[in-house]
Amino acid sequence: MSSVCHGYCGLLDTRLSDGSYLIAGRRMTGFAWREEQLAGVAALVPYNAEERAKERGARYEKALLPFVSNVVVDGRLVTGQNPGSAQATAKAVVAALEG
Repeated sequence: MSSVCHGYCGLLDTRLSDGSYLIAGRRMTGFAWREEQLAGVAALVPYNAEERAKERGARYEKALLPFVSNVVVDGRLVTGQNPGSAQATAKAVVAALEG
């Protein structure tokens, strides 16, 4: 399973058969709240996805600098932080499929 940028929003409310959140305890990333602010769209988005991921137990990680490529791999979960992470995320997905 993989996502890039805001794609991780689709994982936020996904639950396992036992009712726990899919992302609970998992390392992951996605578009950071600071990036939303710097892009000037924080007031337009319906929620802070970074914070919501943490509330659901994700071990959310982000690059030290906004808009820098960042990929987090946790088993078969591959996530990229922002649009600049798309190519590196795709390569990580291929590597996971080959491994």
